[in-house]
Amino acid sequence: MAKVSLEALTEIDGFIAGALVDSESGLAMVTQGVGFDLELASAGNAEVLRAKRKVAKALDLDDEIEDILITLGRQYHIIRPLERNDALFLYLVIDRSKSNLALARHELRAFVKGLNFA
Repeated sequence: MAKVSLEALTEIDGFIAGALVDSESGLAMVTQGVGFDLELASAGNAEVLRAKRKVAKALDLDDEIEDILITLGRQYHIIRPLERNDALFLYLVIDRSKSNLALARHELRAFVKGLNFA
């Protein structure tokens, strides 16, 4: 895999932290941001994604997860599987009071589309 930088995610209003995570192992491959245990969060959110995929399969939804949003009192946590590699996902934490959720989701989607692993 080519070297991936998450630096562009820091431009999202309210950015706190982000990680590119292997959904099978839960390991953070690349991280950005401080003041947040991204290793622990990556492992936990890999479990969330695996559980949601299992439920979607059991329900025979025949659809893909675009993103998973966890809304906290002061933060938004967004889990976004990569379209070209569903073994990986991006995890983004933003400050709820400093962000626009719709715009953050749009910017994250654009970031994911721009990733190149060639």
